[in-house]
Amino acid sequence: MRPKTSQALNFKVLLLGVFFAFLLLFVLRSSLSSSSKENTLSRSTLRTPAPARTSSAVKQSKSTADCSPLCDKISRTLAQALIHYATSSITPQQTWKEISVTAKILEKKSPCNFLIFGLGHDSLMWSSLNYGGRTVFLEEDEAWIEQIRRRFPILESYHVTYDSKVNQADNLMDVGRGPECTAIVDPKYSMCQLALKGLPSVVHEMKWDLIMVDAPTGYHEDAPGRMNAIYTAGMMARNKDKGETDVFVHDVNRAVEDKFSMAFLCEGYMKKQEGRLRHFRIPSHKESLERPFCPE
Repeated sequence: MRPKTSQALNFKVLLLGVFFAFLLLFVLRSSLSSSSKENTLSRSTLRTPAPARTSSAVKQSKSTADCSPLCDKISRTLAQALIHYATSSITPQQTWKEISVTAKILEKKSPCNFLIFGLGHDSLMWSSLNYGGRTVFLEEDEAWIEQIRRRFPILESYHVTYDSKVNQADNLMDVGRGPECTAIVDPKYSMCQLALKGLPSVVHEMKWDLIMVDAPTGYHEDAPGRMNAIYTAGMMARNKDKGETDVFVHDVNRAVEDKFSMAFLCEGYMKKQEGRLRHFRIPSHKESLERPFCPE
């Protein structure tokens, strides 16, 4: 019995060996077949051109490639303005409704050229609202200019001097009605006593889209008053080669600002008054030389 058992055992081992040999051969052939198919597919993929991308996909890809991480950031000017006004306890000179009048015009015209008589607590706001444009401030107080420059070096401001006084306003009103003051010429070369001729060269070189008169000081008799600034703003607008200029005058509750804005910016050109702010839109008089100084 023992020999028979041994022979049967040997036969079983042989069968198992043959089985595992066939299994190993099958596995190897399967692997070689899969590898061959992958190589064939990769070669065909290389030979087959990729499907064309749509124009929108190309634009999106290009836009993504061209856009740096800074694309999603707000401007440094706007960030500084937000921080300043969020942490300041000082109220700007104009009310929310008054500011909104000019802001609506800036929303349409900016970036543009914006000239402002006065440098104040709202200056950073105006510069930010005209982001990408040029905003220039004219200020009578040199010490105040230096103080603002240290805090906000991004603001462009210049020192100007005024020879007039508020107590001369009635006399200057009479002067302004003369032919030398109603002639349409560059204020820099005007013979009118009201024209400001000592302004920085940049003021005369630029063509302004917006002008705001919120300076100089005008609340007491010996202050410079805004007679010259209002007249000069109106003449800059009229002397433009073409187009219109939006001019704003603040503090029209005072006699000088009230009378001079109506006389030299013209009631017929006034678009709106909100609180102490008046908005005028003055057309170029060079486009129509026969246009009267004020509309009838």
